[in-house]
Amino acid sequence: MKISIITATFNSCCTIGDTLFSVQQQTYKNVEHIIVDGFSKDNTINILRNFPHTGPVLSKPNKGIYDAMNYGISVASGDIIGILNSDDFYPNIEVIEEVAKAFESGKCEAVYGDLLYVKASDTAIVVRRWIAGEYNVKEFYKGWMPPHPTFFVKKDIYEKYGAFKLEFRSSSDYELMLRFMILANIEVKYIPRVLVHMRDGGYSNRSFKNRVAAHIEDYRAWKSNGIIPKWYTVPLKPLRKLIQYAVAEKINSPLQTVSSNMFALPGNSNQL
Repeated sequence: MKISIITATFNSCCTIGDTLFSVQQQTYKNVEHIIVDGFSKDNTINILRNFPHTGPVLSKPNKGIYDAMNYGISVASGDIIGILNSDDFYPNIEVIEEVAKAFESGKCEAVYGDLLYVKASDTAIVVRRWIAGEYNVKEFYKGWMPPHPTFFVKKDIYEKYGAFKLEFRSSSDYELMLRFMILANIEVKYIPRVLVHMRDGGYSNRSFKNRVAAHIEDYRAWKSNGIIPKWYTVPLKPLRKLIQYAVAEKINSPLQTVSSNMFALPGNSNQL
């Protein structure tokens, strides 16, 4: 089966090298890596031009990251679609191989795994462990959700149930998983291993104001699907993150040492 990876970029020159390199090095080779760039003004386009990856680079004005993801999904030719943000990367060369095996091993419409948050300034340092655990729909009502960058879905599920809803600023991925996993009740499989390393510093956690806005959006995500959460569901979602934090530790990962600068050319061209 063919697997499409969608990466949205905008002024991502400091991190996109790690993302591209981690996809390029995968042992599973039937991979299409689609880049949707929102007309970056830094050196991102030069890096993309000169990095050997397996998919189109598309420059398109968009309404934000979820709009860019939707465009990538619409042009993807793979049987399976995964989302990899421009500051995330796969920690080893067998991630996509494991994903493909999970889909091939039985009836399955989506898979997910675990995720490590790493320090933005030193990706060898882990600051948070998101161990998702086996899927149980009841856990959603306790504030649970799978890590979205580890969420791989068959393309026909997007075609049947829709892609990301742009009215959600920070909870569009949460709403989509509620729609797929609770409302549509798709067949989901858990891969008990770390599939993605994500740099810390996400938008919804940057300030108390952002956290409150995300809290409101999380509630709207349930209501928009006609699902009634428990009174404690939405408050528990951010609280579950607290137990994921641990004492920072150094790890070894051969795919985290690429410098984006080594792929860049002089200049700041933003034209393809």
